[in-house]
Parts: sequence; C-alpha cells; structure tokens
Amino acid sequence: MYREVANRIDLPGMEREIIKFWQDNEIFHKSLNQRDENKRWVFYEGPPTANGKPGAHHVEARVFKDVFPRFRAMQGYFVPRQAGWDCHGLPVELAVEKELGFSGKNDIENYGVAEFNKKCKESVLRNVNDFTQMTSRMGYWVDFDQAYWTMSGSYIESVWWSLKEIHKKGLLVSDYRVSPYCPRCGTGLSDHELALGYETITDQSIYLRFPVKESELSKKYRNLSLLIWTTTPWTVISNTAAAVGPEIEYVIASLAEEHFVIAKELVKVLGEEAQIKQSIKGKDLEGLKYIPAFGDVLFEDKSNKNLHSVLLADYVTTEDGTGIVHQSPAFGAEDMQVCRKYSLPVVNPVLADGHFATNTPLVSGQFFKKADKDIVKDLKKRELLFKEVAYEHQYPHCWRCHTPLMYYAQPSWYIKTTAIKNELIRENEKTNWFPETIKHGRYGDWLDNNIDWALSRNRYWGTPLPIWICENKHQTAVASLKELSELAKKDVSAIDPHRPFVDEILIDCPECNTKAKRVPEVIDCWYDSGAMPFAQLNYPAKNSELFKKNYPADFICEAIDQTRGWFYTLMAVGTLVFNQSSYKNVVTLGHILDEKGRKMSKHLGNVLEPIALMDEHGADSLRWFMLASGSPWQARRVGHASIQEVTRKVLLTYWNTVSFLSLYTRLSDYVPGSLNLARDKRPEIDQWLLSLVDDAILQVTQSLENFDTQKAGKVLFEVVDDMSNWYVRRNRRRFWDADPVALDTLHEALRKITLIMAPFVPFITERVWQDMFNTTTDAKTESVHLADWPKVDESLIRKDLIENMGLIRRLVELGRGARAEGKVKNRQPLAKALISAKNWDKVPQDLRDQLAEELNILDVQSLSQTQDLVNISVKANYRSLGAKYAKETPSIAKTITNSDPQKLVADLRKNNSIFIKVNDQDFEINADDVIITETPREGWSVMSQDGETVALDLTINPELRSLGLSREVIRLIQETRKNSGFEVSDRINVNFQSSDNDVLSAITQHLEVIKSEVLATSFDAKELNENPSAIDEELQLKIWLKKA
Repeated sequence: MYREVANRIDLPGMEREIIKFWQDNEIFHKSLNQRDENKRWVFYEGPPTANGKPGAHHVEARVFKDVFPRFRAMQGYFVPRQAGWDCHGLPVELAVEKELGFSGKNDIENYGVAEFNKKCKESVLRNVNDFTQMTSRMGYWVDFDQAYWTMSGSYIESVWWSLKEIHKKGLLVSDYRVSPYCPRCGTGLSDHELALGYETITDQSIYLRFPVKESELSKKYRNLSLLIWTTTPWTVISNTAAAVGPEIEYVIASLAEEHFVIAKELVKVLGEEAQIKQSIKGKDLEGLKYIPAFGDVLFEDKSNKNLHSVLLADYVTTEDGTGIVHQSPAFGAEDMQVCRKYSLPVVNPVLADGHFATNTPLVSGQFFKKADKDIVKDLKKRELLFKEVAYEHQYPHCWRCHTPLMYYAQPSWYIKTTAIKNELIRENEKTNWFPETIKHGRYGDWLDNNIDWALSRNRYWGTPLPIWICENKHQTAVASLKELSELAKKDVSAIDPHRPFVDEILIDCPECNTKAKRVPEVIDCWYDSGAMPFAQLNYPAKNSELFKKNYPADFICEAIDQTRGWFYTLMAVGTLVFNQSSYKNVVTLGHILDEKGRKMSKHLGNVLEPIALMDEHGADSLRWFMLASGSPWQARRVGHASIQEVTRKVLLTYWNTVSFLSLYTRLSDYVPGSLNLARDKRPEIDQWLLSLVDDAILQVTQSLENFDTQKAGKVLFEVVDDMSNWYVRRNRRRFWDADPVALDTLHEALRKITLIMAPFVPFITERVWQDMFNTTTDAKTESVHLADWPKVDESLIRKDLIENMGLIRRLVELGRGARAEGKVKNRQPLAKALISAKNWDKVPQDLRDQLAEELNILDVQSLSQTQDLVNISVKANYRSLGAKYAKETPSIAKTITNSDPQKLVADLRKNNSIFIKVNDQDFEINADDVIITETPREGWSVMSQDGETVALDLTINPELRSLGLSREVIRLIQETRKNSGFEVSDRINVNFQSSDNDVLSAITQHLEVIKSEVLATSFDAKELNENPSAIDEELQLKIWLKKA
C-alpha cells in the first residue's frame, strides 16, 4: 500500500533525505551497471576551472548536462559520466599570486617556480570541494571516483602525445608574430581567449599630420601632409611607415593654407570648405617619404629606403578613418606582414610589462594605455594634431585579470589551424547545433575567420610544451615520460612533468647528438580541456578500445561563450589529431542574469549563491526553472520570485495530486495495480487522462531527443495541470466514493508522469516513487532512476478525446472570463451559455455536460443555432488568403466584407468551406480564411479567443438565485470542515441560523443536495449555545458543525 503522504512538503529537507538514500544505496552506480555497455550514449563533461566558488551559471550548465544523460539512461543506454577538473592556467596562478601578495612574474621567480606550482596545486584541491558539494546538492550525477585531472601526470602525457602528432604533421611551429598579449600576466593569449574579454571603453581617436618630404607633389602643393587616423595614439611613437590601398582613389585636398592626402571617399573628414585639387591612385603614392611624428630615434638602421614612406597594402579600406593606415609592425599583425614585405625593421619600445622602455621619447616608463594623454597633448602643441574624437568601442582585455591587452610582436608557438580550415568547416557541417543558428552564425563565422592558434604561454602552472631544441635548432617533440627517459638515457618516468622539474632534463638531439633543452613555455590551458576525450582515458598508453567506443561524444553542453572556447578547442584538437570532431550534438545555453536583467557580479551585490538558493527553494525548483522557464538559448533572468512560481505551479500541484491519491486510496479497499480493466472499458474521462499522458510521453520523448527542454517542460506542466486541476477535480465524487477505476486510472497516470518528470526533477520524483510505487506496483525497481522510460501503445491514444477535452478546457477558461467580465460569481448558476468553436458540433453530449457543470450553466447551446441573439461581423484573414491566392487576395477580401455575415458563417459551419465568386472566378474559402466576431446583445457577457467564443446569459431569476445561495452555503460548510480538521470521510451534524429569508428558503429548497455534498447526517435550523464554527456576513448565516 501507499505510504502516508503529507499534503505539505519541505522540498530542501526532502532533497537532503534523497541524497542520502542515493548515496547509501549507490543508485547512480547501479544505474550504470544495469545497462548494456555496448549500447552507449556518450557525454563529455566540460571541466570546470577549480579556482573559485561556483555560481548560479554553473548550476544552469550542470542541469542541462544532467537531464539528457538521465533520460538516455532510462531509455536503456549505458551513459558513462566521468567528472573532470581543469587545473592549469592563469586563473589558478592569479588566485595564488593574490594569496601570496605577488604583483607579477618577478615575484614568482624570486619565490621559486617549484614552490609556486605547489601552491597552485593546493589551491586547485582546496576549491574542488565547493564544486563537488554543489554538484551533489543539485542532483547532478557524475562520477567523481573516476574524475580526470588535467594536472595529473597521465593526462599531461596524453596531451604530449597529441602535440607530437600535430608536430609530426608540420602544424606545430615556432614563429615571430603579433598576437594578443597581457602585460600584467606576461603572456600571450589565443584568439578564442581574446573573444572572452572584450569590454566597452572610450578612447581618443586622433587625426594627425605626417608632413610630406620634398617631392614632386610637395613642390606642387604647399604644406602637404598625409592625414592619418588611429585609435591607438601610443603606437605612433614607433611609426614605421604609412600604408595605402593600391586601387583606392586618393585626392590632394586644400584647406586654408594646407594640403592633405586623403581617400576621396573620406574627404568629408576635412569639412565642407575643403577643395579637391587632384586625384591620384594609391599605387602612385608608393615610396612617398614623410616626416614621422616622433622622428627616427628608435631606429638603429636609418638608411632603409622604405622607412617612413608610403607602402601598398591590400587590407586598407575606406570604411572609416582617412584611407591611410599608420604602420607600427610590433603592434599589428597586418602591419608586420606589410612591413616585412618591404624589409622594414620591427621596432618595439614597449617592454613585456606593458611600459615604455627608458629610451623612448616623451613617454618613457609609462604604461602603454596611459601614454595616450601625453602623446595627444604633445602632438597638439607641435600642431601635428588635426583633430581628436572620442571613440567608444570594444577593446580586448585579459579575460582573467581585466588588464587592457595589446597586440605585441613576440616569438611564440602556433598550431596552424588555418591549414585545416576546410576540415573544421566539414566537421561543423556534420555537427548538430542547438540552437541551429549558431552553426553558420556565431560558430560558423568564427571558423571562416579562423587564425592560427597561439599555443604557448610564458607562464608556470600549465602543461609544459614538450619540445626540446638543441643549439643547431633541431626540434624534438616528446610524447611521454617513457620516451623522455629513452632520450635522456635515464629513468625519469616517475618525475612530476610540470615546471621546473621537466625543465632540468636534457636529452641528446636525435639529429646531431648535441644536448637539447626543453623550450620554457607551457601551453594554453584550453588545449588541456580540448584534449579531454582521449586524455581522460590516458590514451594511447591505455584504454585504446574504450576510447574508440567513446569517441566522438553524442552530447556536450556549455554556455554560449564556449563557442569560441571549449567547443572550438574540442573540435580543433579532435580534427587535428583524429581528422574528426570530438562531438556530434552540442547544446549552447544563454547566460543567467538577475531579476533586473543585469549580469551577476559581486560588485553589484546581485550574485545568487547556488547552495543558499537550493536550500531556500529546493534544487528541483531551480532545475525546473533552468530547464523549462523560457528559451535556454537566450539570456534569462533568475530570482526568488520566478523560482517560487515554478514551485507553486508545477511541483506543489504534482505533490498535491500524489497526496490526494495516497489519502483516498488508503481510505478505500482498492489495492494499487490490482484492477485489470482494459482502457476502452473505462469511463471516457479516464480514457482521456490515460491518452493525454501517453501523448505527453511521446511529445516529451521527441523533445528530449531533440534537446528541447523548454517544449518538454511545457508538455509536462500542462499534463500535470490537466491531471490535477481537471481530472481530479472533475472526479472528486468518484474518489470520495472510493471508485477503484478512478483510483487505478490516477495511479497509472501518476506513475507515468513521475517517470517522464524524473530527469527534470529527480528528487521529488524519487520521493514519490518511494512512497507510492516502490511500495506497490514497482517493488522490484529500487529507484525511479533505475526504471525504464515508459513505452506507449499509440493505438490506445484517443486523439478525439484529447482534442475535445482540450476544447472544453479552453471554453471553461473563456466562460470564467465571461463571468468575471459580467461580475457574476462562479457558484451562481446561469440559465444559458452560447458556444462558438470549430468542431463544436462534434463534441459529445457528456463533454458538453461537463462544460455546463464547470461553468455552472443549466443549458448550453451553439451560437449558430441562436443567431438572433448575436451580432456577427466578418473580415478576411489576409495571412491565410494571401498564402493561397496571392494577388487575388484584395478582391476576395472585399467580397467577404460585403457578404451577408450571418449566411456566410452559417454556410461555413455547415459545410466547412464555401465558394465565392470574384470576377467570374470561383475561390474556395474555409473557416481559417475568415475572422469571425460574434457579439451577444445586451444582457449577455462574451469572451473570445482564437476563434472560440463563450457567451453567457446574465439574467438571474429567483430560481437561479436560490440555487446559487445553496451553493454558497455548501462552500461555507466545506471550507469550515477543512478548517476544523475533519477527515474527508467524516459525517457531520449541522446546525445553522440566518436572518436572511432568501438564504433560509434556498436551504429548504435544496436541503437534500446540501446534505449530500457536505456529508451531513442532520441539518437543523437551531442555534447552539456556543461560538459558531463559522459566520458569513454576506449570507447572514451562522453554522455549527459537530462530528456525527
């Protein structure tokens, strides 16, 4: 038998009990062990960076990463879920620097790299506990016992192996390039990291003069200057050249006593008074010499003929600026490419810490971004500044420490991802993106504009780059500690493969036999996480067959910012090493905002701590909100009010139904599961509920297979609402009477709903399973999460009942709206309702009777049968007609408008479609082509929506008023029964007293009905000498209730 289920539930308290039940009985491991390992559905866990406390956004991603594996496991798949930790990188280093009070790399090296990395490892281990606690609390099932750590030696060796494979293909190279660089952290960033840190700032953009040296043009035009535009004034210090587009048309324009070279399309920069004197192609400006703003003091070789001259560059455009681009090759990749072509030097006056060198004119020792002010001031003083304009734009900042980045020329190691661009695009085409727009939008654009991956980092806590170089520049890539031992001719297999230990190992160069030393860099930690499909298994040293079974993943999931982070590195590493992407399906989530739509941050004080949130509302409430409240692809607002609404509308409605069934079954002789009655032998409302539940199973299954939790959640919400607020309420009398068919129907429906809700809300469904089903029909199934996903016999689904009952429910809502509009209480019976709806004529009489009961109406008729009571107007539905008849639509619409609306509507309802003649041509129209408005006349209240109308006759005669008063009496007694603590089956004796003759008359007329409804044995008009059980001032009625 069912356990007793209280009608109130403490969700957080219940969840803690369920967590203990799962742990004590090893339910997660049983869910894995009971499935066939050859029927796999593979999920990869994106490793969180263990360098801080988890936030609400971590809950969002984990909920989605939990719901689909749970669903697939219930479908019979073996779904291994290996946890992982991203241990390396700047996030951890910066946290330790802060902890130790360090301000940069010098402090680290003085402290000692070994000791610093030891602190980094301790920091990782310290922060992991917060994530494991949150993961357990929210019911995210993932195997921590088998977790991979990107800092483990075996993981690093797998990463080394993959890098050697890439090096063998000639795709891992060292080069001197301009790349994003953080002066605070002292290391470069990859392009996908760059995308994570853009911030909106306002800079001073400047237009400045580069005076042209003596030339044919300068002789012809007095005071001639190249007009340059830049948003980075600090780079003008090291100006090397000026670039023009070879096919762009430039002009010599005069303004006052000056002349300027500027692109013709941009001459408006000079103002309306400027006059064009001559046109000239960009290619004809090549070699034109000018005087740089800060001279040539930084240039050792001043004899280069191309120094401070005009160069040709195809990348120059006329979209903005002046069409002439100042070249500073140390700070721009395109600048460097152009200047290399002209054999120009790369002069870099900015040190690695972001400050100008001491030999720099004007701004010696200043931080590069703060030098703009003095540079602009100086240019203005020397009359080289033409004008300055505030320029708001997105500027890249370090995504970890928020320092402004600079594009900085330095030697670095790159993976030539541009060489596999076509392969990456091919793999993207094979990938299913959710939402699909990401595929050719945000992610597709990223691949189209792919640049080589800046892999190396000049840092400490990371996977060391496994390249050894000898004095003859021969490179040796090492795949493992075993191989390193062979090359070093000593056993180093037991060492920690981190810096500084691995730095100390020298090898004999295989090519020339001289000593080779490891390069000092570590690698981008994003490569670590991108290597997890094979590195988590220590492949290829171990688990070769297992890796083949687990690659690629069927499903991965993270927030949208990972399109240029983990999603990219997974696909890139997989394609580089295996010529195949690492995943088939990827779910991309929007960000979580606070209730006001702001990003959560400690600065704003709007951060919602996950554990506190779950301990207040329950993890199931938070899970449901994340999964089903709004589109998961869009940014969503989360707050206490929205989570409370989920609890009330979904979880408590579901729980109340469970409590209801437990109560009435325990009061009856019915044994759950004992009734063997075919569905078609049950009442139609029972067939409707079971059909509705089976249809919901099909819809939820399809939605989850398509990774659409919003649609699945909508279906679940609706079926729970239909079960509780329609089936249970419509059949209360049957439950009071212990009808075994009603109890059995609700048992079956609730069991199936519990199963399909389980992946969404695993705690409350487990509690229900233990209280209701493990004790009755499913004693052999220890947990709901060990149960199979329910199967459906589609031949048993009564689609007609679902459609008709759906129509009835919608009409009930419209009828209640009409009552509210007419200011008539629901308990006041009304004589008549008129209904207009598609297929209303096909609704059987028993369902029409249910509508009458729900709306408290004595008679329900069709509007089409009583059109004399209704004003009808019609107009064309242009959208529907336009799709069918295009240019003929206006003429058809005019004919519809001019037709007799009463006859048109009557014919449509009778025949479903009619033909109308326009310009001697017949056109078929149906109900969808016409917008029908029906307005009952005075004395009626009407409510319409989506072509369905309910009209109520508001006339209340004495008989109706008497009946309404009797129902108010019933309401009062029922509420008093509940408030007085009577059991639902208790019989009572009622005494009453009223000074209202209408109320007394109503009680007399409807006494037997009242007694039956409230389970009254006696009902006497006698006042007792004690306080009444209840008083209703409006009815002028006092009542006394006693248990019979």
